Amino acid sequence: MLKSLRAIEEYRETGQLYGGGFPWLEYIVQAEETIVNMERVDSLHELEYINPVLDYVERSLRLLDSLALSYWIKELAEETLVWSETAKGGTLRQRQLWQAERINIFVHNIGSAQLYLRHIEAVGAEEYGLQTVRGMEAGGTEAAKQEIVHRLIETHGLIGQQIRGEVPPSVNRPLASMVEEGLLTADELERLLFALNHCIISAVSPELWQEVRTEVMELIAVISSGDLLHAGVPMKERLRRMRAGAIAAGEDYDTEWSSLVQEGFNPDVLELMQPITFWYVESALQTFSLEQFLKVVALTACGSKLTGLNHISYEAVMNSIYYDYKGAKKINVYKKRIIEKYLSGLAWEEILNGSASPGNPHLIHRLRREEYLPDTLFFHFEFSPAAEKLIEFCTEAEKSALYERAVLMLFDLFELRRDAFDRFHNEDTYLSQMNETADYKTVILEYVTGRKVLDIGPGGGVLLDLIEERMPGVIPVGIDISSNVVEALRQKKQREGRRWEVLQGDALNLKDFVEPGTVDTVIFSSILHELYSYVPFNGRKFNHETVAAALVSSFEVLADGGVIIIRDGIMSEPVNQRRRVRFLEAGGMAALARYAKDFAGRDIQVEHVDEQEVLMPVNDAMEFLYTYTWGEEAYIHEVQEQFGYFTPTRYKAFIQQTLGERAKLEVFRHYLQEGYTDALKDRVVIMDEEGHGVPLPDSTCFIVIRKEG
Repeated sequence: MLKSLRAIEEYRETGQLYGGGFPWLEYIVQAEETIVNMERVDSLHELEYINPVLDYVERSLRLLDSLALSYWIKELAEETLVWSETAKGGTLRQRQLWQAERINIFVHNIGSAQLYLRHIEAVGAEEYGLQTVRGMEAGGTEAAKQEIVHRLIETHGLIGQQIRGEVPPSVNRPLASMVEEGLLTADELERLLFALNHCIISAVSPELWQEVRTEVMELIAVISSGDLLHAGVPMKERLRRMRAGAIAAGEDYDTEWSSLVQEGFNPDVLELMQPITFWYVESALQTFSLEQFLKVVALTACGSKLTGLNHISYEAVMNSIYYDYKGAKKINVYKKRIIEKYLSGLAWEEILNGSASPGNPHLIHRLRREEYLPDTLFFHFEFSPAAEKLIEFCTEAEKSALYERAVLMLFDLFELRRDAFDRFHNEDTYLSQMNETADYKTVILEYVTGRKVLDIGPGGGVLLDLIEERMPGVIPVGIDISSNVVEALRQKKQREGRRWEVLQGDALNLKDFVEPGTVDTVIFSSILHELYSYVPFNGRKFNHETVAAALVSSFEVLADGGVIIIRDGIMSEPVNQRRRVRFLEAGGMAALARYAKDFAGRDIQVEHVDEQEVLMPVNDAMEFLYTYTWGEEAYIHEVQEQFGYFTPTRYKAFIQQTLGERAKLEVFRHYLQEGYTDALKDRVVIMDEEGHGVPLPDSTCFIVIRKEG
């Protein structure tokens, strides 16, 4: 067993460090600050109980111990691995002293190499020296071996980072120079680098090692031959590698890049970044769109002089953008949405000329250099103390009645439009649930007419898929105001090779995005009630004028003979009928009391019959029951929506009044959506006022309106 592994095992067994013979271990176990790449962390909470750096070093050493290698390779690799993470260790006091000594603790390979060099200089080669070994068959001097280890620490992980686009090829020059200087032969260097990178990458993930092994071997061969690229790799190609995760998820990198150039993005301003190493950029920015990502990179390039710069760190962004939700690491969607809004408000022209300024006093981007680290630039998004506290309040208030109030305060503070940023944590779940309604959406296809179809609020894209698959002559276009929904759909389109289109636009102003008279079908599938509930009209939500604006907007872009198809909630009539609701499960009555208190659409009327039974107006019962089925996870969102906003009679009159004589009502039916009965049968009993069992109220309407010429 490696001597370093024995030292780690002894420490884990006793919790003590003996003899002072392993200073690298002292640094690592004394760490008071958790420094880790969040990319592969599952839970931030778990980091409080583990030492991820020590765990990683131990994994890499166990891999090394298991490999059949020459003794000299093993010894050099062991010494490299134990020292390569030391800059992440140390007490807070130690780290402050290191900074004062100009040790770069933020760039761990450089800082660790500095700590190693400082140590061997302090204790002397004779006292500290490596064992004399066979291999390096010529029998190198202790000083030569220490120089090899120093360079291996200094370049630790850079081959993997080159594959990820984070570093230019030139950073591996110190490795190639060892052959030129006679420290190692090309063959020795190749064998040593292969073993070392096997341990470095496999300790992160064995699957990752298998994925990149061939590319690692190719890079090692280039380095060992000394045939390194002297010219920089174009930044477009380096950034493409930094977007590997987004591209795998469906980002059309080249198409979107070209589109951004047409909008004012100038890639030339990024070329000065060719010799610079990027730290934590993918972990910090991988979930942002390409436009947002490039704006951050451009802000970095244009907001500071790049002369003498070797490193750019996005560690502060990474550390602030994650938090735990239900025990798992999640993107802090509150911060992400606000940063997205901030970036969308910055024009390319002002970014590229270095004059970008915040449009909101509660968020600003910062570029910072430290006097003791002149070659390192730090990028960060800085929220005001009030914004930080409000975001923290939102995370604490989740799944409680306070949550909605907290989120609305956040919307107000950053001037976010509610329907554009409706769901935070459950956006993925929401899009998935929208896709699960495919069976109910197929009936829509029977009434689609013409060639160009707009799907307003397309959710997860299920209706777009259905139209494309079953109506090959039709051009489906999804329109959504949420940039996140649009981005997810664009990635889905690229990933699955879909031909439908998606636009970011406002349903209340479709003529701003689509030429009037060019659309044959407009579809509102379970979206009008959200507009009614969330979008203020003349300063008031739950406003029928919002529905009117959406209908007029769609009618304006329709060609003569085109249709509007609506599938949405409906109220029952007569509205004065009442229903008795008996709860069959514990907590049902408390859930109703909570709903009646939280529902913002109107006052919910409840008359208690006994401990488990109430009497309610039929439409109040409908609103409660169809929220009750969604469960606790969705409650804080669903309670804000009024699903039924017209009775059938009122809806018909409203359509004619809003759209006029040219609007012909071809289909109007209402029904109970399949599934609600089964979902509620073991939870409630529905009765009329006399106590006789009756069906649930109708939930859904289906309407087709044709625009006559």
